[in-house]
This record gives sequence, C-alpha cells and structure tokens, in this order.
Amino acid sequence: MEMEDKPKYGQPRKYDPTFKGPIQNRGCTDIVCCIFFILAVLGYIAVGILAWSQGDPRKVIYPTDSRGQFCGQAGTPLENKQFLFYFNIMKCASPMVLLEFQCPTTQMCVESCPDKFMTLVKVHSNQKDFDYYKNFCKEGVTSSMGVPQILSEGLCPAMLMPSKPFTRRCFPSLGMKGGVITVGNSSTFEDGTGKIRNAKDLVDGVKNATVVIEARQVVMKIFEDYTQSWYWIIIGLVIAMLTSLLFIVLLRFLAGIMIWVMIAMVILVIGYGIFHCYMEYASLKGEPGANVTLQELGFQTDLSVYLQIRDTWLAFMIILAIVDVIIILLLIFLRKRILIAVALIKESSKAIGHVMCSLLYPLITFFLLVLVIAYWAVTAVFLSTSNEPIYKVFNETACEYSRATCNPANYSTSPMKTQCPNSQCLFAFYGGETAYHKYLIGLQFYNVFLFFWCANFVTALGQMTLAGAFASYYWAFSKPADIPAFPVFSAMGRALRYHTGTLAFGSLILSIIQIIRVLLEYLDHKLKGAQNKFAKFLLCCLKCCFWCLEKFVKFLNRNAYIMVAIYGKNFCTSARDAFFLLMRNMIRVAVLDKVTDFLLFLGKLLIVGLVGVFAFFFFSGRVKAFENTAPHLHYYWVPILTVVIGSYLIAHGFFSVYAMCVDTLFLCFCEDLERNDGSAARPYYMSSTLHEILWKDKAEDPSGSSALQQEAEDDRIKPQTEDDNA
Repeated sequence: MEMEDKPKYGQPRKYDPTFKGPIQNRGCTDIVCCIFFILAVLGYIAVGILAWSQGDPRKVIYPTDSRGQFCGQAGTPLENKQFLFYFNIMKCASPMVLLEFQCPTTQMCVESCPDKFMTLVKVHSNQKDFDYYKNFCKEGVTSSMGVPQILSEGLCPAMLMPSKPFTRRCFPSLGMKGGVITVGNSSTFEDGTGKIRNAKDLVDGVKNATVVIEARQVVMKIFEDYTQSWYWIIIGLVIAMLTSLLFIVLLRFLAGIMIWVMIAMVILVIGYGIFHCYMEYASLKGEPGANVTLQELGFQTDLSVYLQIRDTWLAFMIILAIVDVIIILLLIFLRKRILIAVALIKESSKAIGHVMCSLLYPLITFFLLVLVIAYWAVTAVFLSTSNEPIYKVFNETACEYSRATCNPANYSTSPMKTQCPNSQCLFAFYGGETAYHKYLIGLQFYNVFLFFWCANFVTALGQMTLAGAFASYYWAFSKPADIPAFPVFSAMGRALRYHTGTLAFGSLILSIIQIIRVLLEYLDHKLKGAQNKFAKFLLCCLKCCFWCLEKFVKFLNRNAYIMVAIYGKNFCTSARDAFFLLMRNMIRVAVLDKVTDFLLFLGKLLIVGLVGVFAFFFFSGRVKAFENTAPHLHYYWVPILTVVIGSYLIAHGFFSVYAMCVDTLFLCFCEDLERNDGSAARPYYMSSTLHEILWKDKAEDPSGSSALQQEAEDDRIKPQTEDDNA
C-alpha cells in the first residue's frame, strides 16, 4: 500500500524552520567527474603545447615554392621575394590540380610579377632583357648556357607574360576586349616553343590555380569594408549596449508598462519593415532586369545585385508579414498568460535591482568564452600546420614513378630521375608518416570535444553563479537587510569550490550530444551526393532527435544547476529534484518557459530591430544627413550584418540575466508553496502580488495536471489576501 500511495513525482518539500536559502555548510559533489575534468584539461594543455611545438602557421600565411620554402618570410633569404611565380600556368589546367592542390610545374618566389611578354629564345641574345628574365629563373643561370640546356634542366620558364599579384601569387592579366579574352591587351601570345596560342587557353589554368579566387576577392572586399567602417561598427555596438542597459533599468521601475510598450514597438518596427520592402518592390517596377527571378539569377558574390530585383523585396515582405502575424496571434492567445509573465518579470526586476552586479557577470562569461575560443582556434591552426613537406615526382609523359614520393636534395642523381629524365621533384603538400601525424585526426577531434566541454562549463558556471545570487535574494525574509554581501561573488565561490565536478558532469553530457550532432552534420555533408533515400531519411531523423535531446538536456541542466546552487547536492539528485518539482507544477512551467521567454525574446528583437534600422539608413546612405559621414563601402550590408549580430549577442547577454533570474525565482516560488502555508508561523517568502497572480492562474485553470491537484493541500495552502509577507 505504501508503494501505491507514493506520489508519482516525489514528495513535496516539508517545512524546515532552519532553511534560510542557499545552504552554506555543503560538501564537494561529483568528485570523480571533477578529477576527470581536471585531467582532461591538463591533457588539452599538453595537446596545445605539442601542437605549438610541431605546428607552423607560416604554412597558412605564406605561399610555398617548389622547395617547400615560404615566400616573403621575414628573416630569410626570401624576405623580399613575397610573390609565387608559376613557370607554366597552363599546366595548372590538369585535373590532378583539383585532387592534389598543386600545379605540376616549377614554382618559385619572386620580388615582383612579370609585366611584359618575353620568350627565352628571343631574350637569350639580348643581355639587358636576359638580365630581367633571370629574375624568374633558378640560381646558376648564365648567358653562356644554351637555351636547350636551360629548358631541359628546368632552370627557366619558356616564356613570360604580363601578370598581376593576387593572394601573393602571380596570375596572368586576363581581360576582355570586344568580347575576346586578352592577356596584356593581346588576344594571342607565343608559348616559348614558337607556337602562337590564344589567350583563352590560359583560362582553364587560371581557374584551377585559383579555385577559390572569387571567394577570396569577396573576402578581401569585406576586409576592406571592415577597415573603413570598424569605428562606426563599434559605435553601433555601444549604442546597442546602452539601449540594452537603458531597457533593463526601465524594466526595474516600469516593468509592466515597458513590456506592453515593447510589444507595441516590435509590431511597429516589423510593420515598418513590411512597408519599406513594399516601397522598394514598387519602385523597381519597370526597371530593366528587375523582374529576373532569384532562380534565374543564381548565386552572385556581389550580394548587392539581389537588392536590384523585385523578387528579393517580395520575399523579405512575405517573411516579415508572416513573422508579424505569428506574433500578433501569439499575443491574442496568450493575453492572460502575459499578465502572469509580467508579474514574474516585475519580481525579477526587483531582484536584479538588489543584485545590480549580476548585470556585469555576462562580461566575465564573455571573457572566459573568448579565451576558450581563442585557445581552440590557435590549437586547431597549429595542429593543421604541424605536418611535414611532402615532395612528389611530376612528369608530363608516362613514368612509373609519377606521383611517387621523392627527396629534392638528391633527386638529380636518383634512379627516378635517370628513368624519367623530364620529371621534377616538386613540393606537393604537407603530411607525414610518423606516429604523431597518424594521430593528428584524433588530436583534432580531442581539440573540438574539449572546446565544447570547456565552453559548456563556462556557461554552466555562469548559470549556477546567477542562480545562487538570485536564490539568496528570494530566501531573504527582510529585503534587502537579509541579502548577503556580494551575493554574486559568494555564489561563484561556492560553485567553484564545491561543485566543479557537478558543472563538469552536466557540461560533459551536453558536449557528448553536441559532438554527435557535429558528426551527423559531417555525415550529412558526405552523403549529399548519395542516392540512398533511406540513408538520408534516417540521418534526418537522427539529426532531429539529437536536436530535441540537446534542447531538453539544456533545459534540465539549467534547472539542475539552480537546485545545486540552493541545496548543494550532486548533479543527478539535483536534476531529479528539479524535474519532479517542475512536473508537480506543470501548468506554471508552461507559463514560465513559453510566455516569459517569448516576452524576453521580443525585447531582444526590439533592440536588434532599432539598432539594425539605424545602421541600415546610415551605411546605405539613404539619409541625406549621413551621405558625407557614412564610409564608402563595397558591400554596405557587411557592417549592417555585423552590427545586427553584435546587437543580438549584447542584448542576449543582458537578457540572459533576466531569464536566469526568472527561472530561479520560479523554482524558489514552487519550493516556497510546498514549504510554507502563508500563516504567521510559516510565512511565504514571495511577495503577495506574485503569490496572488500565480495562485489565481492555477485556480482559473480547471485542466491543471492531476499530479499538481493531488499534491496541493487545499486546507493548508489557500489564496492569500493583500498581506505582503515577503
């Protein structure tokens, strides 16, 4: 019978006269996981040291010649030779280039790219021209050597053509004249063997040699835009920060009014967006080329092209209209719940008002996350550049040693050179056969996994710290007299001293799920060209399931950390207690997790919308007052997008404090209802307003969960009058 009478979601909390908030006398929790986490971090540091000792970021920064030397590297003989020159760029048209990322032609570092047409045959008899030509030859070339000898030994290219440097590499100066491809203003050129070639023959070579040339051009333009607008971007982010801070301060004193003003302004801002899109759509009517569809246009590196066609503005208008309608419908259906959410936000405003330093804590989280990201990025770069240079045999004719590994130091006297006299031993790529190089993939995986673990640990530390601070506020009977001094730092000290293992445990579970999601995304990328529909369907289902699992674990971890901050128990016990407490208050959880988060999201949306609209009019030059002030940019959307994303992150940082405060106060409220009954002997710690509106919500909901109704003892807990016991 005892088993049958046991509540489904655990026993409610009993009255404890000694309980005054977060437990001070607590012990260390999840010690095994704490030790495991410390060892993992020490291993992470060891991986970083190993990568830094083996890696060489110069492989990313500088182009590499056929000998594996870095062009333009300071402190080397090639310091002044910063450009990479290809002896025969047309050989880059080989399909092997796309497989091995290396042109089968000699490459050397030069001080400048050639600026004129020349052939070795013609310049050999002219000493002045030959002296210029030797700048693009290997060392040891003299005029006493014959042309056949120079070409057979691969000491000089057969020809030079006008070239321009791009990404520190010399590429032919291709252009278009009267619909004909030209190089150096000429549609033909002599290839050094007496043949006249068309300039279009260079196109395939240039395409393969610059597989990412268009993307790099866009990157360079974006970089230039940042150099021109970085200070205006900073000003925009400062405006976003001040707006967020002003909004938080106003919420402290005018929470109810500010919420409704925020809702109205969000609708108005989105409404203005719809109006602006319609005006742009209408203004393009009749414009040449404006009726081209997005499908016909395809992908363009110049994104401003999309703003010149009507379909783009029509798509923007439809998306904004759908968002506006969804928000309005949600507000209509949740109008009663919004009143309850406003009461929670009001109470949170009071808590933040008494714990103002909590608004600065996101800066600590941000700083720690920057350290984690920087360490991961630097380690990843050093790991990826810790390979050794690999040289391979390149030959235009049939050769049994073609693509075989070779040593350039003694290649001229090797059997491979004897059997393949026209072959060359050229730098191919970076790799290695040692045990270290074999486990590089594993080290990179470890780097990614520890990045997730450390980043989640930092986030969890912030959540537990804020939860402990706001719990200290809630359980202070006389506010602010009973609130401990420096609640944020006290809570952070307790979290690090006693619960490092618990933080590591919760973040480990989340990191495992996230790394599985990364692997699923990698598999999805690999299977994009596959025709197996069942595999695609199964992969899609797995991605969806793990996405939902990640969201649930984040929600459970968040509430578990709140319980740990209050009671000091281990992760599993706290997660179980938090889950049972939420299940005993299922209806109220719906109010908190849906409506309150929705209102806080609208606050972020409002700040992003206001700053984004201001940035749009400033950087696009639509306002005459800013025409002379705004910088001239290739893509004005670059600073706008940066300001919008930065504004969201800033607003999220401030509002995350509110969200954590709401969650903490809600769990404390549920505990308060179970522990106390509002009598003089067992008074509530909550304010009478908060108690009245949350209890009223429960009383008005006849479809409340049976578990909640069974647990509520009507003769013990009754709606209170206007007494403010808190």
